[in-house]
Amino acid sequence: MSKKLKLTFCTGVDTVTGANFLLEDEENSFKILVDCGLVQGERTADEQNNQKFLYDPSTIDALFITHAHLDHIGRIPRLIDAGFKGKIYSTPPTKDLAKFMIEDEAHILSHNKHTDPAITKEIMNIYSEENINKMMAMWETIPYHQNFKFKDLDINLKISGHVLGSALIEMIYNGKKIVFTGDLGNSPSPILPDCEFITDADYLIMESVYGDRNHEMRDQRKILLEHTIQDNIKTRGTLMIPTFSLERTQELLYEISDLIEKGRIPVVSFYLDSPLGIKLTEVFKKYSEYFNKEALNLAKTHKDIFSFTGLKVISDAEESKNILRMPNPKIIIAGSGMSSGGRIVHHEHNYLPDPNNTILLTGYQSVGTLGRYIQEGANSVHINGQDVLVRAKMVTISGYSGHKDSDALLEFVEKMQENVKKIFVVMGEPKSSMFLVQKIRDNLGLDAYAPQKDEVIYLEC
Repeated sequence: MSKKLKLTFCTGVDTVTGANFLLEDEENSFKILVDCGLVQGERTADEQNNQKFLYDPSTIDALFITHAHLDHIGRIPRLIDAGFKGKIYSTPPTKDLAKFMIEDEAHILSHNKHTDPAITKEIMNIYSEENINKMMAMWETIPYHQNFKFKDLDINLKISGHVLGSALIEMIYNGKKIVFTGDLGNSPSPILPDCEFITDADYLIMESVYGDRNHEMRDQRKILLEHTIQDNIKTRGTLMIPTFSLERTQELLYEISDLIEKGRIPVVSFYLDSPLGIKLTEVFKKYSEYFNKEALNLAKTHKDIFSFTGLKVISDAEESKNILRMPNPKIIIAGSGMSSGGRIVHHEHNYLPDPNNTILLTGYQSVGTLGRYIQEGANSVHINGQDVLVRAKMVTISGYSGHKDSDALLEFVEKMQENVKKIFVVMGEPKSSMFLVQKIRDNLGLDAYAPQKDEVIYLEC
């Protein structure tokens, strides 16, 4: 007997960030969410994140999390503060990573004082230690490939290869399979196993961050990294690498370690100036069984695959400031990945004006972020209330992106070509989403669609 599921695209459409999707059955026997993330990088981000949810959080039975990036988990404390009392489910590494990610966001918010004291107080009450503790107490884990029953749904988490513990979420309802991709990994990864393909989905809700463009070949990215480091050493400059604390930091440490061990680059001063990145790296070490075979074997034979000669780990803020006094050449790895905050901004303020220096961008830069302005060739940028000239060399290596590119996204869909009835393209800038929609239609002849914010779709099951 045919049934219907109601799918609401709450946020996470017309933009890369803010993933939040509501799935409920017509008999009202369950209401579940997939992801509950912050909108990031947009001028109206704060306004959007402070809005009430489209639904009543007290009526939600469960929240399923694809991975631990803030644009997928960052509004969970607000969800709890608004009355959510259900369960949160993810893989074990995602749970551990999420705690540090949310605590770091709470710390950032506590230092970003709003002009309205009442709003500042409200935000800090939401991201309180009490709410974070509540979040962790509600959180349960599901390993990959373990069948899990939730009300009328059969759920299975598959490897997405995006970050440690990231998952594709398969949900079977009345014999029909609905798949939420979260973010799809740019496999092969130096550390993670490849993203798994799914062949039998009936409905697909998929990301489109790079829906309209491709990365460099994977085998080129490490060579480009090597050349960028070597060029910086020749100019005796400072190389700044803004990195996402989760996954990109660990990948870079792993690859730089290999380059030094093989004599491809000399030993110079490297600074890991990211307190959050340091904490998350410890989680990686805890869950080495989630690595790919090569990284796992190396982890078993090496004391620490994320460390190397010349690396200095910086936790203290004063130590971070003292990097300025250290002689060149030097390499600074610091958050955030889009230069939208964190310690990298302090370094960019100091080093961007010098043409002997280099800034290396290794990930997606959202519209409106400092990283995007630098990437697009701005002659000067506004940092900490000052105009800063950009004379440093800018290098982009998109092969380090954690997302599948346009051709790889099409290949992912192609594997389910014989079965899939409808594809909903989300989590991308409008031009990326629409390009991917048209590409799927033209190349595969499938029914692809880019939904609007708050749009409701009924799935025939």
